[in-house]
Amino acid sequence: MAGVINLSCYRFAPLEDLAAWRERLLGACVEHGLKGTILLASEGINFFLAGTREQLEPVLELIRSMPGLAEIQPKESPGRRQPFNRMLVKVKREIIAFGVEGVDPARQPARRLTAAQLRQWLDEGRECVLVDTRNDYEIRMGTFRGAVHADIRTFRDFPAALDRLPSEARTLPVVTFCTGGIRCEKAAPLLSQRGFTDVYQLDGGILKYFEEVGGAHYEGECFVFDARVGVDARLQETGSALCFCCQMPLSPKEQADARYVYEKSCPYCFDSRQLG
Repeated sequence: MAGVINLSCYRFAPLEDLAAWRERLLGACVEHGLKGTILLASEGINFFLAGTREQLEPVLELIRSMPGLAEIQPKESPGRRQPFNRMLVKVKREIIAFGVEGVDPARQPARRLTAAQLRQWLDEGRECVLVDTRNDYEIRMGTFRGAVHADIRTFRDFPAALDRLPSEARTLPVVTFCTGGIRCEKAAPLLSQRGFTDVYQLDGGILKYFEEVGGAHYEGECFVFDARVGVDARLQETGSALCFCCQMPLSPKEQADARYVYEKSCPYCFDSRQLG
């Protein structure tokens, strides 16, 4: 497919009539040949869509007609191919699974730091703690230099892992970040609730940072949840892949490892499969 555009966007806003909106959105996406995923919940919307601009525009117009979503501005990145296999529209309890009551990003958001502001802080060597809220397998592909993380496998583990963050994070400015910003919408307010005194979230996440200021202070690539697997600071696909067996992301170097056998094993699951 020529001219593929990958769109990602979320917005926390009170939504109603979710079943009816699900049917309208699914019908529009199928009509215009889009693929991807749209998640709807009473707290908002989260979507990843891919297609040509002509295919995407009518569906974006429909999404912007929903109450509270008129101002959404999806993040765009180019693609070499359609990264999704099908089109799904789901109604969920949360648009990002967290499982903590009392966190309300629509009404009680954390303070935001723009990509340009974070770049300036890091250029100046300003003292702060960068907290990567992503999962461990994502962080392995790349993160900001000097960032700390909670060593979690899923985002639901984040609240229980806060005690593992360094003690200075309770008094220094803390900047949370993730792929596109959605996890920080819940992680940053939770940090404030738990006694961290000066908390920000990177607005738009790593992808927005790449788009607006490039890869300064970032090492490696950024994991994305589609067939591209990873993108670099120019938002270009990197050549990383997922192991068919254990779903671990693999760099081109790891794919050249003798333990990587397509659809059979990789350096991360080779020993366990041999024992099995």
